[in-house]
Amino acid sequence: MSGKDFILALDQGTTSSRAIVFDRDGVAQASAGRELPQIFPAAAEVEHDPVQIWQDTLATGRKALAKAKVPAGQIAAIGIANQRETTVVWRRDTGQPIHNAIVWQDRRTAPLCETLRKAGHGAMIQARTGLIIDPYFSATKIAWLLDNVQGARAAAEAGELAFGTIDSWLLWNLTDGANPGLSPSPSHYTDATNASRTMLFDIHRQCWDRELCALFNVPMNMLPEVLDSADDFGVSASELFGTAIPITGMAGDQQAASLGQACFTPGMIKSTYGTGCFVMLNTGAKAVTSQNRMLTTIAYRLDGQTTYALEGSIFVAGATMQWLRDGLKIIDAAPESENLARAITSTNGVVMVPAFTGLGAPYWDADARGGIFGLTRDSSIAHIVRAGLEAVCYQNRDLLLAMQADAQNVGTVQDLSLDVLRVDGGMAENNWLMQFLADILDVTVDRPHVIETTALGAAYLAGLQVGLFPSLEAITGQWQREATFTPAMAPDQRNALYTAWQEAVARVRSDAHKSVNTP
Repeated sequence: MSGKDFILALDQGTTSSRAIVFDRDGVAQASAGRELPQIFPAAAEVEHDPVQIWQDTLATGRKALAKAKVPAGQIAAIGIANQRETTVVWRRDTGQPIHNAIVWQDRRTAPLCETLRKAGHGAMIQARTGLIIDPYFSATKIAWLLDNVQGARAAAEAGELAFGTIDSWLLWNLTDGANPGLSPSPSHYTDATNASRTMLFDIHRQCWDRELCALFNVPMNMLPEVLDSADDFGVSASELFGTAIPITGMAGDQQAASLGQACFTPGMIKSTYGTGCFVMLNTGAKAVTSQNRMLTTIAYRLDGQTTYALEGSIFVAGATMQWLRDGLKIIDAAPESENLARAITSTNGVVMVPAFTGLGAPYWDADARGGIFGLTRDSSIAHIVRAGLEAVCYQNRDLLLAMQADAQNVGTVQDLSLDVLRVDGGMAENNWLMQFLADILDVTVDRPHVIETTALGAAYLAGLQVGLFPSLEAITGQWQREATFTPAMAPDQRNALYTAWQEAVARVRSDAHKSVNTP
């Protein structure tokens, strides 16, 4: 190849920072990654060091370029995918964060969310943002930082602070945020997908909402400007990679994964298995209001045209395996889980509900806590590990049942049978898990050749803006199936297993949420 035929995708996730160099055929040429340490200041609180996030992102980007043996001058653009909702506030004059990043999993703002619910703000917030009041989203995290970091609120009111989700934080630093006094100043942008996860953005009018900002007491001068997902976000400082590179693609990780899976047609659905699990259903130009506690969100915005999605969010998926490895220390590495699950015919009645940071959709119970039920003297490590894997699939069934109920009420979206699910993310490599998923959901599960679809989606966005990828249709043509898993479980067995799951969930739910109608 000659000329600028490559894209550098920066995929900053909850537990790792990765960089991948893709060519114009969507083929990965090289990658690099670093695991990101988790900080747990107190129960149900999760933080990251934003400076380390930036340093790791820069280091992995440089290493991926070196491994690919691609000169920076041949990189057409940079695309960014990021863990969503995670909140950073920094000083505009120094570029230094005022506190650790508060991670999307963090539940410290649950009391504020409960106050807002009791005050009757839920319907208005859902109507404008598509979101359920929950600590998951950025708005209450910003409010907490301003109210708990000394001098932060006064500094924010004076216009001295900037807020961003991780995409904005990386963009600021890529565009010379270490030297904010230079001209031009660092870029302070986000894209519509990330904005839609803050609980401050009106997804219908496509703008920050003044009333919501006032409700959460967030000064609007802190907020980044919102651009399309493929847009001109800025140019990287030349000293970072050896030359200045346009930054032209940005999306939250789950939206990026949906793009990487080429889910461009209404009715297409994907599920990503990373730290959490996120199911996203394309609903086209219609923002579907869920009647079953799903989220209405922006799938992508291109050329000013918004495509919407229904999303179900599971807070803990791969993090269960991480906990079994680092917390209980009963496995040495996550891939061991597949062999352990295969070694037994069932969990022998053991059910795990990994509500370590509460329950996400469709329960939205911030005060729920995890539990393992059905233990007997002959319960083994294999039974517990398999129960952790099965929990991912049961939670997926919760989401698909809710989405199917919503889809029945959507006359403008055709063929929402939800009978094929595209999967990606690290856990999707587990063949046993994917077969059990197909069995419990009673749907066909398709796994693509490129499992790193989050990074690929970021690359597609960046490449669309600079013309490396001519159209969404061209991207669709690059998607290839690597494996298919078809249901093989008897209905009676499926229903019995799912009933046991529902009974276990009922036992971990907080008293305040047990009356909420959910699967």
